[in-house]
Amino acid sequence: MALYKIKLLIFDEPTAGIDVGVKFEIYQLMQKLSADGIGVIVISSDLPELLGIADRIVVMCEGRIAGILSRRAATQEKIMHLATGGEAEVNVG
Repeated sequence: MALYKIKLLIFDEPTAGIDVGVKFEIYQLMQKLSADGIGVIVISSDLPELLGIADRIVVMCEGRIAGILSRRAATQEKIMHLATGGEAEVNVG
């Protein structure tokens, strides 16, 4: 049986319903995976969580990309503006 090196992991609401201590452990695991060269995509409706762990946030609205925000540029207000149909923005710098 062939062994495959994992290149990308997708986490969908990885900390929903989990206590704070375990959340921290999950964040550390995701950070280690990223540092080891594995791509990590996190799908989450928890805005503070996204703002705390993401390098880049892709905001969707009605099935389309509404904007891409860098960690520095992202705020809860900007994310909600884009998610509710506000003017598209790309700020990955």
